[in-house]
Amino acid sequence: MPEWTWQYEGHDPAAERLRESLCTLGNGYFATRGAVPESRAGLVHYPGTYVAGCYNRLESTVAGRPVVNEDLVNLPNWLPLRFRLRSAGGPAGRWFTADSRTFLEYRHSLDLRRATLMRTFRYQDELAGVLRVEQIRVVHMADPHLAVLRTVFTAEDWSGEIEVESAIDGDVANANVHRYRSFNRSHLAHVQTGVEESDTVWLRCRTNGSDVGVAMAARTVVHGREPTSSRLHPARHRAVRRLVIPIAPGVPVVVDKTVALHTSRDPAISDPLGAAVERASTAADFAALMETHVTAWAQLWRHADVQVPGQAGRVLRLHLFHVLQTLSPHTADLDVGVPARGLHGEAYRGHVFWDELFVLPYLNLHFPEVSRALLNYRYRRLPQACRAAREAGRTGAMYPWQSGSDGREETPRLHLNPRSGRWLPDHTHLQHHVGSAIAYNVWRYCEATGDTEFLHTKGAETVLQIARFWVDTAVFDPEPGRYRIRGVVGPDEYHDSYPGADRPGLDDNAYTNVTAAWVIGCAVDLVRRLPAWRRRELLERVELDIGELPRWEEVSRRLMVPHHQGVISQFDGYGDLEELDWDAYRERYDDIRRLDRILEAEGDTVNRYQASKQADVLMLGYLFSPAELRHLFHRLGYELDDELWRRTVDYYLRRTSHGSTLSGLVHGWVLARARRADAWTYCREALEADIADIQGGTTGEGVHLGAMAGTLDLVQRGLTGLETREEALWLDPVPLPALSEYGFSLRYRGHWGVGVRLRRGQLRIVVPASEESPIRVVLTDRAVTVAPGETCTLVLPTA
Repeated sequence: MPEWTWQYEGHDPAAERLRESLCTLGNGYFATRGAVPESRAGLVHYPGTYVAGCYNRLESTVAGRPVVNEDLVNLPNWLPLRFRLRSAGGPAGRWFTADSRTFLEYRHSLDLRRATLMRTFRYQDELAGVLRVEQIRVVHMADPHLAVLRTVFTAEDWSGEIEVESAIDGDVANANVHRYRSFNRSHLAHVQTGVEESDTVWLRCRTNGSDVGVAMAARTVVHGREPTSSRLHPARHRAVRRLVIPIAPGVPVVVDKTVALHTSRDPAISDPLGAAVERASTAADFAALMETHVTAWAQLWRHADVQVPGQAGRVLRLHLFHVLQTLSPHTADLDVGVPARGLHGEAYRGHVFWDELFVLPYLNLHFPEVSRALLNYRYRRLPQACRAAREAGRTGAMYPWQSGSDGREETPRLHLNPRSGRWLPDHTHLQHHVGSAIAYNVWRYCEATGDTEFLHTKGAETVLQIARFWVDTAVFDPEPGRYRIRGVVGPDEYHDSYPGADRPGLDDNAYTNVTAAWVIGCAVDLVRRLPAWRRRELLERVELDIGELPRWEEVSRRLMVPHHQGVISQFDGYGDLEELDWDAYRERYDDIRRLDRILEAEGDTVNRYQASKQADVLMLGYLFSPAELRHLFHRLGYELDDELWRRTVDYYLRRTSHGSTLSGLVHGWVLARARRADAWTYCREALEADIADIQGGTTGEGVHLGAMAGTLDLVQRGLTGLETREEALWLDPVPLPALSEYGFSLRYRGHWGVGVRLRRGQLRIVVPASEESPIRVVLTDRAVTVAPGETCTLVLPTA
């Protein structure tokens, strides 16, 4: 079905890396890029396999300075399966490569429903004849340690032999991102290979810094014709099985390669190699594995699918597919965070940023156990965040902007501008607002799920320590009579200092201050609402005197929010910066999304201008409903009416280059309520960000997972106005003509499969039969209660 299938016709070397990212297959434990099996890493292809949370740290020398980076490791390549032909009595031909052939037919097909990647091609071999090849690939969703590659060879007009080489290749490095070529990229050591039984080869190795053991085993079997020869050949870095198989016209030769992958980080593991060999050797046949894999995916789609007609719905389903491949129910058993680029490539080194802010709201209402696991990743690193705060002279928890294995700050201190070729200081580690994002995720998760056990324990401790950091960071300024937060970087990222300043950082970033005020207010409210015994234990555990809370309350009400020219300032002094000649730059450059790189290459700096990379102030409209935002500003002593917010939205729309895929998403979300006629332009950009690779080659380095999940949440919460608070579902739908019809199901407070559908001005709520309590649904003009087994159709007021 077209709505479930993405097809790529013909072989296009220039587009291979993009296709490989978009055709990645995974199961939440590991993922493998959609490279063709006979390829090796190079300028055209990049086979990559990544296990969630498997990092390694290496030191390099860059620009004369020692630099340490931690990377998500590209593991041994299990895909290799190459072949060559010989006609009857003739010599063997060349090993087949897609890049050196002219095809009679060539197609890749990604089936989202079944989570399979199919490749079909026909070509004329120079020594034999026409060969048809069909390959189907699976990274198993039911058993997260298995993958399968089936290849079917059919000779059309000739007889002879086909020689097949199936291998595991340990001679790999992290080379997916060209900008990182100056860094040390070899993460694997102690590679060993061997054989098991008559059809299985294995490879094991270790990461050379973190000492994670990795083991793969591959069982290769032939159906249809018996091989005339078979050799198992373990070499230093490659474990190989080579087969010579008779082939005749119209008689398919089927080769199945079943691969098992284990690491020493796995739960309940003793010997990764023994586990991999046993799993590969005892795995079911291809048909049985396909059946259990498809069943597992059918269950995922049942719980999470979004129904939107047309091309938008097709893209949304692709986005959901990649979210579920990175963060599946298997993730609930792992100690991992949300990698910003999925398990699809090596951009951002596989690090965890704030992207969970865009991912968890969707997962909360479909796979809350996964959300909780991702929050546990942050909780386990709370001691490291508290240590970082102490080293910075603060109390509480200062979470890193980029996180990896153990929670230390992984943000590089240098970054390369590919336009100028210069290495520049990187000050994005000053984005301390990541702590507020973590607290926000804790709070929203608990609101959506009613998980008071988490809120009163790990959640409370996390929120309190983040709030404590903000209280200690805020400094009272008697002149305005307000608390100020200095020396930070906001979500914009273009601005990391004032023009000509000798220190990095900006003062009173509005987004940072408002979210800090919200976190402190939530922490105070939470402490007061906790049962007395739990409050006492919590305060003892974090060594907090309850007498400090009045000051917390004061800070939460008196943080500064700068304004200028009748709008909210991105930071104090933003309005004093120069205006940029946007038209001139658009005329001179095809793409000005990365305006910071353009200006630096010209010898200028974006710090001088009123120009933003992505949504900053407007992020507040993404996190909080209009009513919540008005209340927040009122609590801070500022008035925020519709006119002020409209002016603020218009102001930053004219000054944003959208250098991040998250920017279009946030602007579309905000405009859906503030200026509906323009919203679809930005929503469409968010939908197309990866499939059209609008960032100019970045998708080949990994998908933008936050933007993908955010588009799903745009339908789930943005267009419906859905909030989960006060023990109810609050809905305030926004009719957006281009997305006027949609539906989805939710998992809410013990109810599985609560159906929500909007169509022709009507909102339909379906609550499946169960023993759970009725659901209270609140609209702007009424409230209803829907009992299990009931359906409620509500006519919405016209705008």
